[in-house]
This record gives sequence, C-alpha cells and structure tokens, in this order.
Amino acid sequence: MTTATNIITAFVDYLEHERHVARNTRTSYACDIGQFAHYLSEIRVSPDEVTSGNVADYIDALKAIGKASSTLSRTLAALKCFYSYLCATGVCELNPVSNVTIERQQRKLPIVLNIIEMNDFLGQLSGSDYKGIRDKAMMELLYATGIRVSELIALDVDDFSPEMKTLTCAGKSGARRIPIYDGAASALQDYISKSRAYLTNGSDEKALFVNISGKRMSRQGFWKIVKHYQEKAGITKEITPHTLRHSFATHLLANGADLRSLKEMLGHADISSTHVYKRLIDKRINDVYQHTHPKANLHFAELSG
Repeated sequence: MTTATNIITAFVDYLEHERHVARNTRTSYACDIGQFAHYLSEIRVSPDEVTSGNVADYIDALKAIGKASSTLSRTLAALKCFYSYLCATGVCELNPVSNVTIERQQRKLPIVLNIIEMNDFLGQLSGSDYKGIRDKAMMELLYATGIRVSELIALDVDDFSPEMKTLTCAGKSGARRIPIYDGAASALQDYISKSRAYLTNGSDEKALFVNISGKRMSRQGFWKIVKHYQEKAGITKEITPHTLRHSFATHLLANGADLRSLKEMLGHADISSTHVYKRLIDKRINDVYQHTHPKANLHFAELSG
C-alpha cells in the first residue's frame, strides 16, 4: 500500500513544475483529492487500490450531502487528472475514474419579470434629479440591450453612438454592437448631457456610468440601486442585477426573436447557453395549458361537470 500524503504531494509538485498549472487550480485539486483520500481511509482502501465503484460511491456520497453539480464536476476532473498521473508514473495500472460520469443536472430556470412587472419597475425611474436621471439611463439600457452588469459598468462614453442608436459592448466573446430602442437612447442622451457632467465635476473620467464621487460605478453600488427600485415597485420576486438581462432575453424570444440572433445580442459563446430561455418559454406555455385546458385542469372539469 502507498502512503496517500506522499502521492498527493508528488502530484501537486508535478502540476506546478511540469504542467505549470495555476496556483488556484493546484490548491483546489489538492483539497479535492485530500478529501477523497480521507474517504478512502474510512473505507480502508489505498489510493493505488481504488476501483471505479469506489469513485462512483464517493460521488454519490457528495450528492447525498447536497454538493453542487459544479463541485462534483470539479472533483471528478481533479480525480481524473490525479489518476492519469498515477498511471503515467506506474503507481496504478488502470485509471479507475475514466468511465465514471456525472449525470448532468438541468440548469435552473432564471427568474424574470413579466411585462407588467417590468413596466412597474421602469416606472419608478422618474429621472427627476442627477442620480435619478443616471438610474433611469442604466435600467433602460440594461433592458434595451440585455448586457451583463459587468459589461454595463465597464462601458465608456465612446461606446454609445447616439446617431446610430447602438451600443458597442466588449463582452466575454468579443465586441458586439447592439441596437437600442428610442426610449433607452433618449434616456442615455439625457444622462450624458444633463447628469454625467455634474457627477464627474468636469474630470476626465472615461466611464459611462459613474457614482456620486464621479468614479466608475461598482457592482455593489449598482446592486443597491436595483434593490431600491424593486422595493419602490413593490415587486416581491427575488430580483438580482441579472434579472433585467433574463427578462430582456425572455421577452424578445416570446415576441418572435430567433435563438441565433438572441445569442449574438447576449454575447453567448455557445447557443446552448441561450436555450435556457426557450425552456422558460416552453414551461410557461405548459403551465398555461395545465391551468386552462378542461381536460388538464381537473378542478375546472369538476366545476363544468
């Protein structure tokens, strides 16, 4: 039998000096493998004696205590890498992890605002003072374009084209140009001409959206603004800064947008990420059917009988 601690130490050294793996990855792999080694000690199995059944049982044990699917995937990746190393160094003959898989869990559907809720939310943005004018421009722009909050606060003044009524956004998958509806373009021009100059106090700040100190808006600052207007609108759904992005995508899809166009506007690298909004639309259609069709709605059928 081989000492687990010695094997793990040698593996981490290999990741650092031969594979040049980033420190955070090395740390997380070492932690995952260390926890697996502790599990093996409890069932009295050495790391070089592990079977695929042992690995599958461990993954099931993690599932049973509520570990997230992302944690399970990372753990399995760490173990696959670890046992590939053990096979390469002659410690193991066969990789016990090679045929172990994790059943993919369906992605949780996002929370979105319906049209009435969205109008109520945007209706709270009167734009009556410098901050209000800024807040109206930010929220209208988010709903107009569906950009991420990180992309919103990274925008510079030059990214907006008032003539073309478009926004150039440097996202995860490269820069993309997104059209803006008239109301959002007007709110943005209003902010730039009336409010931004006051908030920046004539400084050379490039950021499009700034806080009361004239510096680039932060995620935390934006989060507080969203919660403020949620409370004013009396919306009880758990809104996050991403809710306007999800609502944008769902409303466009419900009104006839195709998935590929929506993918480009959202800046998704893969269309599978965009499919979550189709699932949301399909679920709503199914819910309407179940609640309104006489043969599906038993309560309705009983009343009609």
